[in-house]
Amino acid sequence: MRIAMVGTRGVPARYGGFETAVEEVGRRLADRGHRVVAYCRTMPGQDERPERHLGMELVHLPAARKRSLETLSHSALSVAHLVAHRTDAAFVFNAANAPLLPALRAARIPVATHVDGLEWKRAKWGATGQRYYRMAESLAVRWSDALIADAQGIADYYRSEFGAPTTLLTYGAPTIDPGTDKLAELGLTPGDFHLAVARFEPENHVDVIVEGYRRSRGTKPLVVVGSAPYSDAYTRRVHRLADDRVRFLGGVWDQEQLDQLYAHAFTYLHGHSVGGTNPSLLRAIGAGTAVLAYDVEFNREVVEDSGRFFVSPADVAALVDGAEADPDQVRGRGVRARELAKNYDWDDVAAGYERLALRLAGRHVPKRRPSGRRLPAPLSILAPVPLPLPRAATRDEATAAGSDVIPFPGARQ
Repeated sequence: MRIAMVGTRGVPARYGGFETAVEEVGRRLADRGHRVVAYCRTMPGQDERPERHLGMELVHLPAARKRSLETLSHSALSVAHLVAHRTDAAFVFNAANAPLLPALRAARIPVATHVDGLEWKRAKWGATGQRYYRMAESLAVRWSDALIADAQGIADYYRSEFGAPTTLLTYGAPTIDPGTDKLAELGLTPGDFHLAVARFEPENHVDVIVEGYRRSRGTKPLVVVGSAPYSDAYTRRVHRLADDRVRFLGGVWDQEQLDQLYAHAFTYLHGHSVGGTNPSLLRAIGAGTAVLAYDVEFNREVVEDSGRFFVSPADVAALVDGAEADPDQVRGRGVRARELAKNYDWDDVAAGYERLALRLAGRHVPKRRPSGRRLPAPLSILAPVPLPLPRAATRDEATAAGSDVIPFPGARQ
């Protein structure tokens, strides 16, 4: 098949979950003999624009350098190129790109939209941006041939909000067991630091983590990896909350060094609250690191009983103090986390994408999609974060409840 992957920054993956998915899934589809085209966003000062990467064909196109227009402007150029260079199936990442779907439908290119998390809850967008994302969700439901959810909580949201079925395809959790040499470059000792890795955005709660750690009696330093191109005020707030036990590394682009940070941290603190299954969290459990996570359904779904959960700085302080007081328990939870990581395998995920692409290419999709209109009062789904939500249903429980999630290899329910 000819398969297009549209709507991300592209590959090589250097930014987030979508890019990781394109790289890991695209390379495996190419290995299986499919022609995979990945659309890539050109960045200022970018000199190298390779034509291929890990068996995928790359198409490089520009984007407007404004946060509110960057994704949609690049995706519009990508869709225009795709319409002129037809494929058998297209995967569009990010519901924000939904207004472009009619162009693909007019060209009779079957499309599945990976809807990501609840983007309208992100504080960075403001009221107008949040309204746009709410509208885009409706359009994605109405105009996609299929929807992809990367977490059971997202699938539940689209079922409750729109009555829309989804295909549940998670991310993979790589098993990480690196050396320690690049920790020495940072002056760190294995097992003797806490770690947080996140873009500096309010819904990732880096401020809660840093303030909570400052309130703790922790003797192991907190290492914070990440930044954000449009969040200067929030970044300043996070830095003001820190004391001299907190080390800010900014972006770490050396993957081997980053893997060593994940694998040799005493605990990993994860503050993401509005996305689905998060690749950084999966990398932490694949490294066998005990997790302290923000208390939302998506995070509980991944770490289950291996995790401990927080919603406030006071919670973080108590969890850090408790972890340092009981290192044996922390090690045991790390072992359990690595066991759970086996549920997230990139080969299985890629097989799920392949089967969905075959279904799209064969036009084995419903002739009538849900309208995109929201159903009345899904109060449990729309309750504001934070709330401690129940664990995700097991496959048997979902079946017994009549779940309309479409299971594929790589799906975990």
